[in-house]
Amino acid sequence: MQATLDRTDLRILATLQTHGRITNAELATEVSLSPSACLRRVQKLEADGVIAGYGARLEPRSLGLGLQAFVRVQLSRHEAEAIDRFTVQVAGWDEVVSCFALTGDMDYLLQVYVADLDGFSRFLLDRLLNASGVADVNTSFVLRTVKASTALPLANVPV
Repeated sequence: MQATLDRTDLRILATLQTHGRITNAELATEVSLSPSACLRRVQKLEADGVIAGYGARLEPRSLGLGLQAFVRVQLSRHEAEAIDRFTVQVAGWDEVVSCFALTGDMDYLLQVYVADLDGFSRFLLDRLLNASGVADVNTSFVLRTVKASTALPLANVPV
């Protein structure tokens, strides 16, 4: 269910998307609220599920994860049991940071981070191609990241 938001809520969300470690007092000043009113709004946004969680954005290369790939997967069967088996397997693979069910000629899009091409080869051969129900796989390696943001376009949210 979609939450009802006002302009102040959107200002709070915009600030938190870009400055997640801001203190409540700083956030309150930024959005022109008292600290207690600001805290109540943030708690309501959390309780309503608008704020899904908090976390640090990490730099993959500094952690030795120098290869990013997008892998399109087509399943051989589309019964509920086959889909469930595949999604349970994907959920257990640490290399996969995102998995999306798609329309079109491929069923899933996986975003994968590994150290290098050898790491991707192990992922592909030992995990993905051994997964039950996989009929076809098509991989694109990321050469350069032009834009990578987790911030949602709040200007498009109706108030």
